[in-house]
Amino acid sequence: MNLPNKLTVARIIATPVFLLFMMLDFKGHYVVALVIFIAAALTDLFDGKIARKRGIVTDFGKFLDPVADKMLTTAAFLAFLNEKDGFFGMVWIVFIVLLREFLVTSVRLVAASSGGKVIAANIWGKAKTVSQMVAIIFTITVMAFVGLFPAFPVLNAILYVSASVALWISTVLCAVSGAVYLVQNGEFIKSAK
Repeated sequence: MNLPNKLTVARIIATPVFLLFMMLDFKGHYVVALVIFIAAALTDLFDGKIARKRGIVTDFGKFLDPVADKMLTTAAFLAFLNEKDGFFGMVWIVFIVLLREFLVTSVRLVAASSGGKVIAANIWGKAKTVSQMVAIIFTITVMAFVGLFPAFPVLNAILYVSASVALWISTVLCAVSGAVYLVQNGEFIKSAK
């Protein structure tokens, strides 16, 4: 259990705490959730950098890091489903994201069981994660602003539309990265018995 893996585990532990503050109802709860999410997202940035710099990349880390990312982002998307003002097409966003994650995880499991190979995230997967983190941070910021300053209905409506656009951009990238992943690792699907 090296430092990068500890950071990954910390991200997993932070996820239900983040979700709790997204669901609680008190003035400023989105601000607290935003701080927790940003702190958790930063562990994703640092765990990989530290592991590569120190030469301590492990199969455990390769496997657990994307799982921790999925937990954190999925928690945010589920919280957005609960938002009373709603985001455009949020149910479809969640469906596309979860479909992609189930497919990619299935290929990872097949690769691990058939060839003993742990497939690390590729550049598309990393881009997907970064775009999701940015979109989520922007969306929670919008929710925090609207929660603290509800007396600006036109501005708040514009912010909600902007957040929806950001979420959809990250979702398109999510779908593209999933397609690329399946094509690059199609050998494991073909060889599965």
